[in-house]
Amino acid sequence: MKRIVASLILAFATFACSQQDSEPSTSSAYSSHVDPSVYAAAVASSSRPEADLGRDAGRKPADVLEFFGIAPGMSVLDLFSGGGYYAEILSNLVGPNGRVVAHSNLRYLDFVGDEFKARHADNRLANVDVLMAENNELELNADQFDAILMVLSYHDTYWVDPENGWPKINIPQLHAELFDSLKPGGTLGLIDHYATAGSPRETGGTLHRIDRVIVIAELEDAGFVLDAKSDMLRNMEDDHTLGVFDPSVRGKTDRFVLRFKKPE
Repeated sequence: MKRIVASLILAFATFACSQQDSEPSTSSAYSSHVDPSVYAAAVASSSRPEADLGRDAGRKPADVLEFFGIAPGMSVLDLFSGGGYYAEILSNLVGPNGRVVAHSNLRYLDFVGDEFKARHADNRLANVDVLMAENNELELNADQFDAILMVLSYHDTYWVDPENGWPKINIPQLHAELFDSLKPGGTLGLIDHYATAGSPRETGGTLHRIDRVIVIAELEDAGFVLDAKSDMLRNMEDDHTLGVFDPSVRGKTDRFVLRFKKPE
């Protein structure tokens, strides 16, 4: 796997849907065998950057990671890690016996500026490996991860902008690689912005939103099993017709939370 360790300098830088679905629905924690205090402790770490703390109220990371069942000692892939907000909390949560792979690519690095570089500089997160891999070049190993997170990034699989470093993603190939890289019984945890019910796939590349029905259908076709869904990040004040970077909704969009499993 093409991996660049964190110490290197990174110079290159809707609701109607929910009424139609019949999947399992729960807001309870999946990892009942894990002391809930470990999630609060991972978020409360004094080493977390001040900017991250200001995002916690809207993102509810302790609740999200408990729902996904992430536990100490796990190996976790943070796919399209962005600035690394979740990678850092995962680092705290899985602990010294666990491992986190924070994935990014050139286009994402351009978008987040210096945030990703600063977060991973000087081996700051010792149990995190940085994976720099462009679209269609992940090259993951089979049965490598206990869990994979896709946080506000699934819609980007439908973004196509090759002139600016985002070639069209081979979605079936990506799904197959993610499925194979999970251990049997492993979890795919997914969060994304609600699109208006019935919106086409292309909305992922225009408004950066996606119809939840599309996500569920595609991942089930790839072999994943929908295990649970949660309304913990819903915001019924969000206007689903606006792009997620519109100032009136940015940072407070209506979001769905899904937990998929790879069959044993």
